Amino acid sequence: MEEKTRYLDIENLSICKITEDDSEALSSFFCGRAELDDFFHNQILICAKHHYVSAYCVRDTITSDILAVFTLANDAVIVDNMEDREDFIEQSSLKINKEYISTFEKQTSFPAVNIGHLGVKTGFQSLSIGQMVIDFVLFTFSQFDISGCQFVTVDSLNNPRTNKFYMTNRFLLQTSLDIFNETRRMYLPIQFYKD
Repeated sequence: MEEKTRYLDIENLSICKITEDDSEALSSFFCGRAELDDFFHNQILICAKHHYVSAYCVRDTITSDILAVFTLANDAVIVDNMEDREDFIEQSSLKINKEYISTFEKQTSFPAVNIGHLGVKTGFQSLSIGQMVIDFVLFTFSQFDISGCQFVTVDSLNNPRTNKFYMTNRFLLQTSLDIFNETRRMYLPIQFYKD
């Protein structure tokens, strides 16, 4: 197992789209989660080619090593269960502009972008690379008016470490009905980034 890097210079990192040219680098990328590593090695390029996801990596600009891989896809936060809807509106509307509240409260579907398949290379975990990815997504979708997008969503692997990472980054649980599932559905209002 690689020795963990104790210091990481964020200034030497860049986020870029993954291309076919990255196939060799992806084959040697391991985050330690078998299902994610399998996706990165065998499926990510074909999924990106067919527009199922857009694939990105965090790259060390000095060594060209890929330190993290993630995907983005269009999504929606759909809240049709009344119990979940009340909690969702209460949690989300704390950050919604007053002029938009009455429209917001009438909706059952909200445009979102999904961060999927986020994996950080073993030896580089817990060094704020995942935080860098979240900041990149929040900045991109709050600053560039490409399409409507009110939330960032994730389907967090349902384990204490991963759930804690997203909750520390202000993601909220969308429902309590998935507590025993393999993943937990979470969302983050993009408005949090603007404030």
